[in-house]
Amino acid sequence: MSADPRRNAAVSIIENFRRPLPIADHARGKRLAVTCQLKCANACTNPECNTSSNQTFQEVASAALSRRALLGLGAAGAVALAVGAARSQAPLSAPGSAGVGGAGAAFGRPAGGSLPFDAIAPVNRYVDDLVVPSGYTWQPIIRWGDPLFSNAPVFDIDAQSPAAQALQFGYNSDYLDIVADPSGKTGVLVNNHEYCNPGIMFPPTTDPAELRRRGDIFKAAQGMSVVEVTRRRTGTPWSYVVDGKRNRRITVETVFELTGPAAGSDLVKTAADPEGRWVRGTLGNCAGGTTPWGTILSGEENFNGYFAWAADTPAQKRYQSTSSTSTETGWEKYDPRFDAHNPDYVNEPNRFGYIVEIDPQDPTSTPRKHTAMGRFKHEGANVIVAEDGRVVAYMGDDERNDYLYKFVSKNRISGSRKKNLDLLSEGDLYVAKFRGNSPVGEITGTGALPADGLFDGSGDWVALTRNGESAVPGFTTEEVLVHTRLAADAVGATKMDRPEDVEPNPRTGKVYLALTNNSARSAATVDETNPVTGNRYGHVVELTETAGQAGTTFGWSILLLCGDPAVFANSYFGGFPKELVSPISCPDNVAFDSAGNLWISTDGAPSTIGYNDGLFLVPLEGAERGHVQQFLAVPREAETCGPVIHDRDGLVFVAVQHPGEGGTFAAPTSLFPDYGSTAPGDVSSAPRPAVVQVYRA
Repeated sequence: MSADPRRNAAVSIIENFRRPLPIADHARGKRLAVTCQLKCANACTNPECNTSSNQTFQEVASAALSRRALLGLGAAGAVALAVGAARSQAPLSAPGSAGVGGAGAAFGRPAGGSLPFDAIAPVNRYVDDLVVPSGYTWQPIIRWGDPLFSNAPVFDIDAQSPAAQALQFGYNSDYLDIVADPSGKTGVLVNNHEYCNPGIMFPPTTDPAELRRRGDIFKAAQGMSVVEVTRRRTGTPWSYVVDGKRNRRITVETVFELTGPAAGSDLVKTAADPEGRWVRGTLGNCAGGTTPWGTILSGEENFNGYFAWAADTPAQKRYQSTSSTSTETGWEKYDPRFDAHNPDYVNEPNRFGYIVEIDPQDPTSTPRKHTAMGRFKHEGANVIVAEDGRVVAYMGDDERNDYLYKFVSKNRISGSRKKNLDLLSEGDLYVAKFRGNSPVGEITGTGALPADGLFDGSGDWVALTRNGESAVPGFTTEEVLVHTRLAADAVGATKMDRPEDVEPNPRTGKVYLALTNNSARSAATVDETNPVTGNRYGHVVELTETAGQAGTTFGWSILLLCGDPAVFANSYFGGFPKELVSPISCPDNVAFDSAGNLWISTDGAPSTIGYNDGLFLVPLEGAERGHVQQFLAVPREAETCGPVIHDRDGLVFVAVQHPGEGGTFAAPTSLFPDYGSTAPGDVSSAPRPAVVQVYRA
């Protein structure tokens, strides 16, 4: 065994956990406590931010309230390009176990697909392996700390510095895409870096100077990475390029331009930026999207946790319910802009919580934050093109009992990339209001289907801005776009079970919304679109625009009520026999393959159903509709992020976030992705978030 004490401790712990263990007591919450603390500032255990008295849609229906006239959205689009690199790793658990994923029978791919596989068996939450189907293998493309430039040092966990991290791949990978060049042999990989975990990045310390130095490393480790990639030919694995001409790190110190109606308003001005137009940094970057014109969108999600927060006004409380005087990063101790108690920087939090747009082709370009798309805890944004040529972005606000939004551009897409770069700066913002079509008494909170056999109904897109101006009485345009949650409360939007990723299917135009969970959903507030009391497992909603791509109304139905059918008897899988599906919990991100099948990555399965998080295929049409099949499982305590499906290339890509999150620097609980390798640059004694690709062996 290695002499490295951290590796010895990790191996000892992991070997103990390789045994199958009982999971009867696995779930009190939805994530590890440390993940909740670092990622979202304990949003689910703090008092609820949404204290509005918005009625459920069942109450709306029974009261026969009038509906608003709205402006709508569209659906059409482009399949995102993406890929990765290669490593052989034998599955720890036997794939395709009987009774899981269709009794292990290989899924018959639709025409054009090239990823037949046997669904893997669920992987116990203590297993520290990335498990892929029989006949497939995997390898990291790039890991936390890998140098992007030749003047960056090889990563050394014991010799980290702010200067080195600013030239290295960032921490905790989330949204992922690879935008291929026309040759198919080169491209750029773009990845979000959501947050840091000091407990496994560094040994404990109380020294103020060392804590400040680490705080500066955290600033450099977050944000985004743009990295050139290359491969021998189409269909082969990718590797990243050191000193690529497009390589770039975007961090908490990168300057962004504010665009849209709220730019320059008094709500976003600070002592450091009296014009209210230039913001240093991006925070909490979660999911995202790739636009038809080739730019990357990134959602600023849990930005509130980075500020010492006053929470003494309704607007502040709506984004964080409780006051705080310190943060996990400690930035407020030496950087005044992170102390929102300071009168000079009380508006600094108002400069975060937007959709960020970067141009991965131009490392000299200034990234932008689009105020016209609203300010909330953006999971991401995914753009499609309506029939009339306007572009539309769907967005979820990832907090319990918050809302589903969409943005419709003022102008139409054109053949000019330069003009398209301004499309998201002007337009109108809408929030969703759902109605069910079943009697209130049939929605029991148990997940039992109503008499018509479906949870379904209709809905409206309620305008928050119209023709670029406020459509909400009592709110200025700037207030709508900076205090968007309050504006959505005012128009009676439907409270949802943590809206996360929401994406249109590029083949059908239908829209799929991942609702991760909401254990606080009470029996008094269940409705047909959120029909489970204390919803721990989450669900997926399918929307269909009913009045054209830019219409104002939609139909909807629940595709999946997630869970382990052996435990949650009322789980539902689009009508497919539940005894044949892979257990799935806490849907987070969604993607599509070339045939239009849905792929779902999860975040929270270990704490809810006792299995590691993973990536799942879900056909949407025909006899296989709803047949959930697990394709891979990520290692212990990790979250599956940023799925990209290149089935025609035979490639699948995921970002593995926070592996070994519950461990410590001295005693890690994961060795992903190096697992004892002694190759140069490998740090086998510590977990490293990474982007991986899976391909046929």
